[in-house]
Amino acid sequence: QVQLVESGGGLVQAGGSLRLSCVASSSIFRRSVGGWYRQAPGEQRDLVASITPYDDTRYADSVKGRFTISRDDAKNTVYLQMNSLKAEDTAVYYCNLNSPYNTFWGQGTQVTVSS
Repeated sequence: QVQLVESGGGLVQAGGSLRLSCVASSSIFRRSVGGWYRQAPGEQRDLVASITPYDDTRYADSVKGRFTISRDDAKNTVYLQMNSLKAEDTAVYYCNLNSPYNTFWGQGTQVTVSS
């Protein structure tokens, strides 16, 4: 079982920035697609961004140009840099690891953007 530990969430004013981090407990990370999803109250969990082991990235249209996903395989860590935050970015953000064998989820971290 792979553990994912997220950090970096919090309360920020609109226009501000936050950086989320997710550390995986296994080096399977290096062969996995890392991703961030978010879920607002009453909404489904949606993909925000993902990054392959080859650094190919994918973003939701709503965050393109504002968010950047990156990874550090030496630290088994995936990051999400969030700039120009909007009130509609408020949600619980979940780290996701899609390995060749299984899919793992973090416990979630709250991001609240005040307008």
